[in-house]
Amino acid sequence: MARKETSENPGRLKQIAQTYKMTKKVDSKVGLVVAAVGIVTFGVLLAIGFWLDHPVYLGILGFLLAFLAMAIVFGRRAERAAFGQMEGQPGAAAAVLENIRRGGWTTTPAVAMNRSQDVVHRAVGKAGIVLVGEGNPNRVKALLAAEKKRMSRIVGDVPVHDIVVGEGEGQVSLKKLHTTLLKLPRVLPGAKVTAVNDRLRALGDLMSNMPIPKGPIPGKGMRMPKGR
Repeated sequence: MARKETSENPGRLKQIAQTYKMTKKVDSKVGLVVAAVGIVTFGVLLAIGFWLDHPVYLGILGFLLAFLAMAIVFGRRAERAAFGQMEGQPGAAAAVLENIRRGGWTTTPAVAMNRSQDVVHRAVGKAGIVLVGEGNPNRVKALLAAEKKRMSRIVGDVPVHDIVVGEGEGQVSLKKLHTTLLKLPRVLPGAKVTAVNDRLRALGDLMSNMPIPKGPIPGKGMRMPKGR
């Protein structure tokens, strides 16, 4: 056990260091802000400790709370920086959907795509089916409508929500996509979610139907294969 913990710690520290470097490229003040939060939190608790004649107890509590506050602030700024780097990149919405673990969501990336690299991803959970489109809003709406029609014969009365990722009116920004899905009302029992997933798998998706190897979504420099 001791060896396992020793081998895991360097990995965690390396991950934190990499996250910090990535965040600093986008947010140059992250180090100063996190340090300031820690110093202020510790200083306030220590001052209260001296005022109450318990500087040691409040100092220890202040140290722990300062560390917690620094971790929270760093985590939020790192998340914001990550979303900033992902914004506008092909497959960014799929990456966010893949990280939704609460609520029993199942994600299938790239269930529909056109030659312009506009793409629709699908998530299934207790809120029903959510189709998430990214790309040109006008073309994406057409893709979403086509995918809804394709699924209509097998999903029955299951709620189908559609989201267009973007910063325009009626769209959902990439950083709010996660919370938007989690806020949807849960209307399906677990057994129904499983049944819907099975039906959709039988229907197939773009990546399984296309005569190309499975893998990352093609970049903008690659062309979609012509249908036969």
